[in-house]
Amino acid sequence: MECRDGNLVAFIERSVAKYGTGRENLLPVLRDVNEEFGYVSGAAFIEISRLMDISIGEIHGVASFYSFINEENKGNYIIRLCKTISCDMAGKDKIEKTLERELGIKFGESTKDGLFALEYANCMGLCDKGPAMLVNSQLYDSLTPESVLDVISEYRRNIR
Repeated sequence: MECRDGNLVAFIERSVAKYGTGRENLLPVLRDVNEEFGYVSGAAFIEISRLMDISIGEIHGVASFYSFINEENKGNYIIRLCKTISCDMAGKDKIEKTLERELGIKFGESTKDGLFALEYANCMGLCDKGPAMLVNSQLYDSLTPESVLDVISEYRRNIR
């Protein structure tokens, strides 16, 4: 939804009305748009700027600072694998290889069908339950190669 789509504009208007126009509410509005549309487009930046009276540059600065705010459509399901030392020690490499093999892509890429994207993320706060990953906003911990395959299968079933 790159153009000034009525659904996008109406959604942003509702989100801004919900949180308010103060700068402290920019991140919640960005999160709402990201959650609803999968990313925050240039058109969304313009509408947020208009409604909140914040420069597009400032909005871009906030959006680009947070790795969980997407500025482009990466896929329906963005899988973020924790890359901290504790997840590394708990077997992150096996999870990484399983994800890449199962999806046929490397980290930083998206599948050709647009269903999945692989990214790394910093600490998810589950150092005692690693390795951990997020699929969009759903958290998975204590991962094994087998449990990762189950998660991927579940998301594939949900799309059909």
